[in-house]
Amino acid sequence: MKKILSARFASLSAAALLALLTQGNANAVPSFARQTNLECTACHVSWLELAPTGRQFKLNGYTLGDRQMVPLAGMLQVSRTTTSNVDQSAPDQFPKDGDVVIQQASLFAAGKITDHLGIFSQWTYDGVAHHSNIDNVDIRYAQQIGDKDHGVLLGLTMNNNPGLQDVFNTVPAWGFPFASSPVAVGPNASTKIEEAFGQQVVGVGAYSLWNKTVYAELSGYRTADKAFSVFRAGVPRADAAAIKGLNPYWRLALQHEWAEGEHSVMVGTYGFNVDQYPDGLDPTGPVDRFHDLAFDAQYQYVTDAHRISAQANWIRERQNWDATFPQGGTSNATDTLNTFHLKGTYYYDRTYGVNVSYFSAHGDADDVLYNTGDPIVGSATGSPNSSGYVLELNYLPKRDIRLVAQYTGYTKFNGASSNYDGNGRNARDNNTLYLLLWMMF
Repeated sequence: MKKILSARFASLSAAALLALLTQGNANAVPSFARQTNLECTACHVSWLELAPTGRQFKLNGYTLGDRQMVPLAGMLQVSRTTTSNVDQSAPDQFPKDGDVVIQQASLFAAGKITDHLGIFSQWTYDGVAHHSNIDNVDIRYAQQIGDKDHGVLLGLTMNNNPGLQDVFNTVPAWGFPFASSPVAVGPNASTKIEEAFGQQVVGVGAYSLWNKTVYAELSGYRTADKAFSVFRAGVPRADAAAIKGLNPYWRLALQHEWAEGEHSVMVGTYGFNVDQYPDGLDPTGPVDRFHDLAFDAQYQYVTDAHRISAQANWIRERQNWDATFPQGGTSNATDTLNTFHLKGTYYYDRTYGVNVSYFSAHGDADDVLYNTGDPIVGSATGSPNSSGYVLELNYLPKRDIRLVAQYTGYTKFNGASSNYDGNGRNARDNNTLYLLLWMMF
């Protein structure tokens, strides 16, 4: 059966490649490319990672170039996941493992609206869940005061995913891996800022970039309901989080470019404080409080022949279970959780790429929170500690086509390297090989 599936995946990939390779040369992310008349590699190290030009384009509100009559683009991802050990005693934990799936198909409306106003918006069909909903949305207004190299750039953003507005590929919303398996088993602990509220909240913020060096932003997020329900369109209310009031997100970064932008470096910090109701359908009563503080750094070297980048991101979250603990939902009244990601990239001739990444999570043991008693996804020790690595090879035969072979290995999973779930499963059993055909058009 697996040989048949592999053959089908190869046939599907070959057919898609043949169709797309016969098309004309593509420029950048399609709708933005048509607007700016720039190749994608002018704005990206390799999509989705932004280079200096791409960061400036985003900060300026997606307004560089000429407004397009129909600023639309599309994306298709077809993938196959193979897990090292598919435990037949819990088959529901491995849906479609070994199957070729349409991972997602997206339609983008993205481009310049006026000289100072632009939009990036996405609607996505999930081919695994067979459901569609609004995806990332970022509406921006930007105005340059003074010289572009020594003045101040001021902007406003409205978006539906904390961190989506960021221009560095360190934050979770834009961090590596840029695509991952939709069916693989993953660790059960993550911080709130690690995409816990995407397409469930709406935020408005103001930002500035002084002298192309100092970037600062302050935003506030609330539940995407009532008049703001459009920012979570298609997401069932029962699946969406509810947060209390306006919750602050902030960002500060220092960046520097030299050698006409071939080299760039950034060091920064950001944070998110959020008060969340335990029951998204009952936004009343006590809330749990989460305080995320992060430090990050990035380096890029970008030429036509060689492209090198590195990112590091550390997040510390303080969890105050003011609502959940009295109800018996946690063992501790307070917990901490720390996550760390380190990634390095090399591309040759903008075509052949390799990514290497290390990740870890560690924090306070909480038996009620993490020891669910479930095989595969539970933690017998009640620990959130996990660690591992990602090795990824990329091949871009055309600028709008990417073939990905990604291997994820775990050295620790949900608290232990061996028998982590109390049912004999080891961390390495969750290692996965993920193959992806990714197309933009």
